[in-house]
Amino acid sequence: MEPIIIVLIILVVLVFIALIKTIQVIPQASAAIVERFGRYTRTLNAGLNIVVPFIDSIRNRVDLREQVVPFPPQPVITQDNLVVNIDTVIYYQVTDARAATYEVSSFIQAIEQLTVTTLRNIIGGMDLERTLTSREEINAALRGVLDEATGKWGIRVNRVELKAIEPPTSIQDSMEKQMRADRDKRAAILQAEGTRQSAILTAEGEKQSAILRAEGEAKAAALRAEGEAQAIRTVFESIHAGDPDQKLLSYQYLQMLPKIAEGDANKLWIVPSEIGDALKGLSGAIGSFNPAGGGFNPSGGGTTKSTAPHREQPPID
Repeated sequence: MEPIIIVLIILVVLVFIALIKTIQVIPQASAAIVERFGRYTRTLNAGLNIVVPFIDSIRNRVDLREQVVPFPPQPVITQDNLVVNIDTVIYYQVTDARAATYEVSSFIQAIEQLTVTTLRNIIGGMDLERTLTSREEINAALRGVLDEATGKWGIRVNRVELKAIEPPTSIQDSMEKQMRADRDKRAAILQAEGTRQSAILTAEGEKQSAILRAEGEAKAAALRAEGEAQAIRTVFESIHAGDPDQKLLSYQYLQMLPKIAEGDANKLWIVPSEIGDALKGLSGAIGSFNPAGGGFNPSGGGTTKSTAPHREQPPID
């Protein structure tokens, strides 16, 4: 009885193991490669799958999700013989599990080496300045080469990014000095532009002020001239309306002579020729008002001798 029990136990264990090997559950976004006697048979997709136990075996389980692989810094020589260290990040996705298993032994290592060699070829044709400013161009060129090479491996390269481009320390110091000089230059230019703009605005303001001041003075002069002209017209109209005679004009003329002589600088007098006519008219007027004076002819037709002593006129300087 005991051998029979042992055999039954062995059979139960074998059946249990066979059931485990027969039922294969594949997670979502994954695939499994099935081999029969060491030869590729089929690819198991996500879900419940049945295989032949002890005949079929799972060779490889492949993750079909997009993967992100950072590569360590790689030294690359530029066209102007400068060594720069470049960090790269690859975004790839397995599209054919069979090709990724059988076409290449290790596609991660293959992608890394292909990235390094392609990057050296691309950077070798650029100088340092272009390398630092052409990341998009380098990413596009690198992605094109990688996608074409990895297509037969069942891998699609979605994106390639350069994390960092580190030039030598001496070059970094020179670049910092150049950037500082450029910033100082731009600051000086901006300051000069500000000073120039301020001077222009100040000149424009002074110009406008001078124009407005001149216009104001011109209008004031015009108004003064107009007022003086109006005053002259008013005086002329008043005189014309009063109809003055020669006697009144002569008297007014003589009243203005002392005002002409005012001032210390008036050492030389110029007697106009009309003074005689003014005196004749004034003497006639006085004679008409004082007929008994005897100094003037009442008719105004001449003069008599005066009894007043004669004084000599001092010479005029």
